[in-house]
Amino acid sequence: MQTTHVRVRFAPSPTGYFHVGGLRTALFNWLFARRHHGQFILRIEDTDRTRYNPAAIPDLLSSLSWLGLNWDEGPDVGGAYGPYYQSDRLELYRQYAEQLVAEGKAYRCYCSPERLEGLRKGQPGGEHSTGYDRHCRHLTAAQKAEYQAQGVQPVIRFAMPLEGVTVAEDLLRGQVTFENAQQDDLVLLKSDGFPTYHLAVVVDDHLMQISHILRGEEWLSSTPKHVQLYRAFDWPMPVMVHLPTILDPSGHGKMSKRKKQAPDGSEYLTLVHEFREAGYLPEAMVNFIALVGWSPDDKTEFMERADLVRLFDLSKVSKAAAAFSYDKLNHMNAAYIRSLGANDLAGRLQRVLLAAGYQVDFMTMLAWVPLVRERLETLEDIEELIGFSLQPIEYAAEQLIAEKLDRETAGRVLASAIEVLQRTEFEEAALEAALRSEVERLAIKARQYFGCLRTAITGKSVSPPLVGCLVVMGRAPVLERLQQAQDKLAAL
Repeated sequence: MQTTHVRVRFAPSPTGYFHVGGLRTALFNWLFARRHHGQFILRIEDTDRTRYNPAAIPDLLSSLSWLGLNWDEGPDVGGAYGPYYQSDRLELYRQYAEQLVAEGKAYRCYCSPERLEGLRKGQPGGEHSTGYDRHCRHLTAAQKAEYQAQGVQPVIRFAMPLEGVTVAEDLLRGQVTFENAQQDDLVLLKSDGFPTYHLAVVVDDHLMQISHILRGEEWLSSTPKHVQLYRAFDWPMPVMVHLPTILDPSGHGKMSKRKKQAPDGSEYLTLVHEFREAGYLPEAMVNFIALVGWSPDDKTEFMERADLVRLFDLSKVSKAAAAFSYDKLNHMNAAYIRSLGANDLAGRLQRVLLAAGYQVDFMTMLAWVPLVRERLETLEDIEELIGFSLQPIEYAAEQLIAEKLDRETAGRVLASAIEVLQRTEFEEAALEAALRSEVERLAIKARQYFGCLRTAITGKSVSPPLVGCLVVMGRAPVLERLQQAQDKLAAL
């Protein structure tokens, strides 16, 4: 495979927020470029003005930056082959469309939307079941003049070959053959002067000197159109690679932008910013997404970014569709969290809590790290784990009475804990020893004693290690909650 002077592009259409399917395409292009010391170009294909979403581009740029997928040419960077927004390149597309008309390889079509709609409705099983019936392909000069006199604004259509086959070379699939008789005379330039995807992508890929096109399998059906356009312009064809489809976790349906429900009734995340907001690490996302449809071998799972670049090989991309496993992503994300240094993790967790409206300083967050590190699947889990320490808690008085205890014994537990916490050094080993001696003195089970305290301090039946929580929270706030628990129990 020729890999010198590698230039690849990721060219999304800003019609919606950045999806994990698009992320996989972007990542494979980025890895391939970095593996071969080439260029990764970001191009915005914004010619579909009816579906254009102005929020999509900032979402895309911030998501790619978050993931560390830097582009060598494109928006905010520039480059020798710009502009990198297709809406700024309209004159180029018009010139190339007109060139094809002048060479007899394309023609102006004056058919009205009503006529085209009628064709579509009458097509099933009919003579022209592949699409447009080529009504305007052989108009006489007089017929064209009549349309022009009526002020009809034409589109420009490409004159596809009527017979034979188009053979496309795909790096993963080998030769793929398409019957020309089944292809439509596609529109190249719309009546408003905007190009269709097919013209713009071919012109831009050539002018930007793209060497390899890595795109989703859903574009395979467009390949014969693009091959014929390259031939019509007498341009060299880039290497084509159509990446496998990403399936939802069931393995049966495509991973679409539409929300799907998980078995527990929640909605699966599908947009990149949703994973970011849910507390996934960019390192984990990149590692996981790289393995959706590619693997260096049958055992390697965790790879640093440099390893991904070094090992990435298109020959090891699967032709089969790959399922998106949230369980695997969660497993990987938790492992990446555990691998972070204490200061790094504390800083990330602090930013999550500050964004959620909590006031927490870095040193306090650093003290929480050893207590929560092993319990985190995502950074967002921190709110559930230590939120009790950052805001008032609510619980029913009955919850203070552990199983097989009565109210009086629960009261003695609280009084005992208050006395211990008032006189004992607020250090984990000292508190642990003092509280456990009270368990023996009261002749109850440790589970009952600490269960009562956990409810009083956290309002929960499950929490990070309780004595560690007491130390991080500090003597005064802990004693205040125990006294509040006493009052609540007394009022029962």
